[in-house]
Amino acid sequence: MKKIEAIIKPFKLEEVREALSEIGINGLTVTEVKGFGRQKGHTELYRGAEYVVDFLPKVKVEVVLSDEVADQAVEAIVKAARTGKIGDGKIFVSTVDQVLRIRTGETGEAAI
Repeated sequence: MKKIEAIIKPFKLEEVREALSEIGINGLTVTEVKGFGRQKGHTELYRGAEYVVDFLPKVKVEVVLSDEVADQAVEAIVKAARTGKIGDGKIFVSTVDQVLRIRTGETGEAAI
């Protein structure tokens, strides 16, 4: 099993969710996060004063799925989240050793 964590722009969330749904992935976790990479933040004006925003709002999408569909899910996220501009985000793929569904006690891929 694989865990995919994608850090994307907030306005791309619905497109990513739809892309994953189209390939049969329905369960995911979404977290509002802040961070920066090469963008290094930006400046904004508030009541006439200029200030630096170091951390930009992002969304982290997490999904655990079988090895067979992991590459397909990564491709779907890339296509849906890409704008071609700096700050599109990153995708991290890691191996999951075990999953356990608390309610039923199911383990492994049956618990996904």
